[in-house]
Amino acid sequence: MDKLLIQGGNRLHGDINISGAKNAALPILCAGLLTAGDLELTNVPHLHDVATMLKLLKETGLQVKQDGDAVTLNGAAISKLEAPYELVKTMRASILVLGPLLARFGEAKVSLPGGCAIGSRPVDQHIKGLQALGAEITIDAGYIYAKCKKLKGARIVTDMITVTGTENLLMAATLAEGETVLENAAREPEVTDLANLLVAMGAKIEGIGTDRLVIQGVESLHGAKHAVISDRIEAATFLCAVAATGGDITIRNTRVDIMDAALDKLREVGLKMTVGDNWIRAQMDQRPEPVTFRTTEYPGFPTDMQAQFMAVNTIASGPSRVTETIFENRFMHVQEMNRLGASIETDGNTAFIKGVTQLVGAPVMATDLRASASLVIAALAARGETLIDRIYHLDRGYDQMEVKLSAVGANIKRIK
Repeated sequence: MDKLLIQGGNRLHGDINISGAKNAALPILCAGLLTAGDLELTNVPHLHDVATMLKLLKETGLQVKQDGDAVTLNGAAISKLEAPYELVKTMRASILVLGPLLARFGEAKVSLPGGCAIGSRPVDQHIKGLQALGAEITIDAGYIYAKCKKLKGARIVTDMITVTGTENLLMAATLAEGETVLENAAREPEVTDLANLLVAMGAKIEGIGTDRLVIQGVESLHGAKHAVISDRIEAATFLCAVAATGGDITIRNTRVDIMDAALDKLREVGLKMTVGDNWIRAQMDQRPEPVTFRTTEYPGFPTDMQAQFMAVNTIASGPSRVTETIFENRFMHVQEMNRLGASIETDGNTAFIKGVTQLVGAPVMATDLRASASLVIAALAARGETLIDRIYHLDRGYDQMEVKLSAVGANIKRIK
């Protein structure tokens, strides 16, 4: 199993190119199930989760061609309407094949999902929404069985804001008969990216970017060309790294317009930023200022950045408080950061951090995707050597993080 060995204390200098967004690429790949035409995608990141999704899609009979960051999908010969447990258990986003398969072929068999252990993340909202569209759904032996002759439009109000739930129901509604209204829809940029692709494929969707999506079902969708949006979480993660270590880096191929909440907090930390249309130059020459925040749905502060900002707070010049409102088990990095000399206490869904002047390297273990990134940031700022175990979590969502960091001066290497 691979590990990362990091010698802390180096300032970061240079350019980092941001990859396509994992959370946009996964649903967009599933949209290939909706059409018999060619879906030509670019800026697809090289991630373990993307490889898993492509393997799952190939199982259905979807044809996949890859060339660098370009992926072409063709759904003319789909024959197996199933997502088996062996593939689904490693990645919760596998549930996103349910809506497209059901809408186009009238049936689907999808294993109940697994993935990161950061919370329960139930799929009941997906099921409730598909039932409202007329699907018959049963759950047996760990599988969701869904059937329908033809999905019919409906008004769906989800009990909670759910990103994958919105994406699944949005894809299903594009081929449903009549009008579907999705109330309380997720507004994340990755949902918007999927919606824009679906429109390019011939779908009729109004309200894109809002919490109310109105979809007029069409008979069929056609092929399209689309570039996946850049990863706002990856970009903000690298900005946190320079905030923790000091230095001068420029983030390129990024979407500044969808990063407001994170950028506001980075300015509070003391990071000096010059911003262009698709780049951010970040300079840090002081100890970080502490920032208090609570996670919430977009356009609020993203839960996927909570751990990385906590890493910066560990060496800040005062106390801070972090409240997690999205996932009930997303403080597993706290114990590992304390092994590096941080001073963090938790009470329910709130963490209280007292900034220390220096972290000290130690062996630590990654527990989930974003926790992995936070430990890398903490290790870069620490004195001495840190060995991070179980970095397969990191590979699920970051495209060659250690290569990008090495190129800007970090002493970081992958060891077998």
